[in-house]
Amino acid sequence: MFPLKLSPEYFVNRELGILAFNRRVLAQAEDERVPMLERLKFLCIFSSNMDEFFEVRVAGLKEQIKYNSLHVGPDGLMPKQAFEKISSEAHELVDHQYNMLNNIVLPQLAQLDIRFLRRGHWNDTQREWIRNYFFRELMPILTPIGLDPSHPFPRVLNKSLNFAVELEGKDAFGRNSGVAVVQAPRALPRVIRLPSDIAGCEYGFVFLSSILHAHVDELFSGMQVKGCYQFRVTRDSDLNLDDEETKDLRIALQGELSHRQYGDAVRLEVADSCPPAMSSFLLGQFGLGPEDLYQVNGIVNLVRLMQVPDWVDRPELKFARYTPSAPKEFAKEADIFKVIRKGDVLLHHPFQSFNPVIEFIKQASEDPTVLAIKQTFYRTSEDSTLMQSLIEAARRGKEVTVVVELLARFDEEANINWAAKLENAGAHVIYGVVGHKTHAKMAMVVRREDDKLRRYVHLSTGNYHQRTARLYTDFGLLTCQEEICEDVNDVFAQLTGLGKASKLRHLWQSPFTLHQRLVKAIQNETEIAKSGKKERIIAKMNALLDSDIIRALYDASAAGVEIDLIVRGVCALKPGIPGVSENIRVRSIVGRFLEHTRIFYFYNNRAEDVYLASADWMYRNFFRRIEVCLPILDAKVKKRVIREGLEPYLKDNMNAWEMLPDGTYKLRPTRRGTAFSAQNFLIQELGQDLPAEI
Repeated sequence: MFPLKLSPEYFVNRELGILAFNRRVLAQAEDERVPMLERLKFLCIFSSNMDEFFEVRVAGLKEQIKYNSLHVGPDGLMPKQAFEKISSEAHELVDHQYNMLNNIVLPQLAQLDIRFLRRGHWNDTQREWIRNYFFRELMPILTPIGLDPSHPFPRVLNKSLNFAVELEGKDAFGRNSGVAVVQAPRALPRVIRLPSDIAGCEYGFVFLSSILHAHVDELFSGMQVKGCYQFRVTRDSDLNLDDEETKDLRIALQGELSHRQYGDAVRLEVADSCPPAMSSFLLGQFGLGPEDLYQVNGIVNLVRLMQVPDWVDRPELKFARYTPSAPKEFAKEADIFKVIRKGDVLLHHPFQSFNPVIEFIKQASEDPTVLAIKQTFYRTSEDSTLMQSLIEAARRGKEVTVVVELLARFDEEANINWAAKLENAGAHVIYGVVGHKTHAKMAMVVRREDDKLRRYVHLSTGNYHQRTARLYTDFGLLTCQEEICEDVNDVFAQLTGLGKASKLRHLWQSPFTLHQRLVKAIQNETEIAKSGKKERIIAKMNALLDSDIIRALYDASAAGVEIDLIVRGVCALKPGIPGVSENIRVRSIVGRFLEHTRIFYFYNNRAEDVYLASADWMYRNFFRRIEVCLPILDAKVKKRVIREGLEPYLKDNMNAWEMLPDGTYKLRPTRRGTAFSAQNFLIQELGQDLPAEI
């Protein structure tokens, strides 16, 4: 057994692990096997990931540094030390991103007749069209602010596009401030498509920043514009709610949301043309240091380019389209409850359609024999068919109970809006348990059949979100196994009522049993291996950070247990260290879809225990969230989970990154003639060759 406190050299820093994942995302934009417009998307995804990284993780570190926190993580780094390493890594990554944009992606798109027209290359016809656009669409809604004692530096919204303008001369009132700020309206697109006859190609685009740069002098009549520099500030976006003082979570949250746009600044992005004096001035306005400055060669928000591939009708430059298959169980039977009674139904998204989940709730809302529906929601879409069905069920007089997690980061406002609509329809809306986010994905339908009540449930690794169900890999299970249904009912009772947690028969639940059950399962493999038998653990998840779990895995490895970890994002465990983790392999799959499935496999002396879960192996998932972990009891379903959820990902040699003993990653080399992609395999196995849905 390893000591209670392992050496820091055996752990990867969490923030550096997140940046390592973002590096793998960025590599997709570099990969020549990826279609060109998809490579542009990966650049945008990288930007979006980095935004959230600064809004949450860097903001948290800065807060610790501000208050001189002496907290040391398992990796041995204090907040200031971690920040210095992160800052250096982040700057290098962003420089690499813009180098790829300017030297690879944009030039290759131009060769494909998809052009981003730079200001210095506009011809007279283009210049005239853009000038008319400026006066027609842009100038009427711009509000330039000259800085003087009566006009202090404006409150700049989080991640908004702004321009710092250097001026010379006096205005109509004789003022000479020297500096003005122009805020770009959020309502306007950051990329404008020109008519093909104007652009000189089918797809020609111009950046909003270029249009404003070209005409900024029109905003300051009689004054000379010496310079115009775009900038963007990223702010702390974590919400600060006092669990003990909060009387009404929804009201308190609504108050906090309005302040999110004006949290403490954590990063300043400026165009690389911005002179040092102006950069220093802006840093001073936001209370930032030189290490927080990111000078970029291009527009300061690449996320806004995400819409471009949707505008371009060039299928050959995108991932091949396919339609998720309908599970065979529903081929001849439309009554979803009848299908479930015949046996458990496993759904594998996005390779299989999300429609059965929608139908499950829709049929329940319309079925006169259904008495009650209960469901959890962590994230959902703004146009959620599921929510609409629940509203309709409540209006029909059914007992509808919905546990809405109001603190789902960046989806708080949408969830508040849905909660209000549900309440207005007569549904019971619960905001979960204060201090514990409800992250479990559960739905239960209670139906009267033959003068008795029967329960049906859906449990999933992913959210009830129609859009992400087409982009994220997840498993869902529809079942009416009574003992499973009883466990789900007990969890709902905990969430909606008061009283002590009941002992569940099958489900492992956070914050009560999941952590200890997982540690025990790992220790069981360890003990069996010590007796000389071959044992194996395979676990697939988004993140692995819990120190106790890592210690148990190191113990298992030392005992001879073969361990394969498929961890999409940050993994604090280091594989392949002699005497510590030499029997552990860690890989990350980064491809077309976001890997989101949580699957835990324990060989257990040939029993092959398989679990699906809503939880990653992180402290927050074990002790600060409501999570459920579901054992797969049906032999056929278990076989499918292994065959589809684990085996292809261990075989993947196209999108698999293997972690080295030092915590870095390398792309697994593909041997000639043996290329294998798990996601492509599952598309071929489960997808349909039909008109495109994806």
